[in-house]
Amino acid sequence: MSFLKKLFKSKEPSNENVAKKLKVNLSLDDAFVHHFISKGGKFLYCISEKEIINNLDQIISENNWDIITCFDKSLKNFLKKSHVNVQEEVDDKKPFFTSCEHLISDNGDILFSSNQLSTHKLASLTNDFIVFAKTSQFVKDTGEGLTGIKTNCKDGSIPTNISAIKKYSLNIDDDNFLNYGNNNSKNLYLLLLEDL
Repeated sequence: MSFLKKLFKSKEPSNENVAKKLKVNLSLDDAFVHHFISKGGKFLYCISEKEIINNLDQIISENNWDIITCFDKSLKNFLKKSHVNVQEEVDDKKPFFTSCEHLISDNGDILFSSNQLSTHKLASLTNDFIVFAKTSQFVKDTGEGLTGIKTNCKDGSIPTNISAIKKYSLNIDDDNFLNYGNNNSKNLYLLLLEDL
């Protein structure tokens, strides 16, 4: 009888198998925030433009910044309501305020293109970034982000200089192909506007 019990004994599930079965499926925004914060990113959720301006003022005040670099005309409207000078020339000592293409949920990366960076490599820009994004910019992974960039090109000219900031601690290095020749570690604040 003990031989038959050993032969037909059911295996107890190991802790590893139980963990695989209990894998949690987070929403795109929850997954992004989890990964983004674990990489050292600073995240500010906003439900109105007024909150964006208030949070932007607090970031500027906290860091004692008096000049910010910004290329984007629509973002300059936020800065006009703030108490800071705006410049368009790249200066690696001044913080950079920009939008982005997509927020990559499966790893917490932020995807940019020439629409935001012009011809500048991430390495040539400052270490201090403030990124404005909307909740409609969440995508599952990098492939979906690249597809989204192509889909959003209404005139057929696909942007170049596609890069991702992947680390939000300045002493971390990475060799991902999207970051070739770029220092993709930045001290980064994300202002996320609810638009859905």
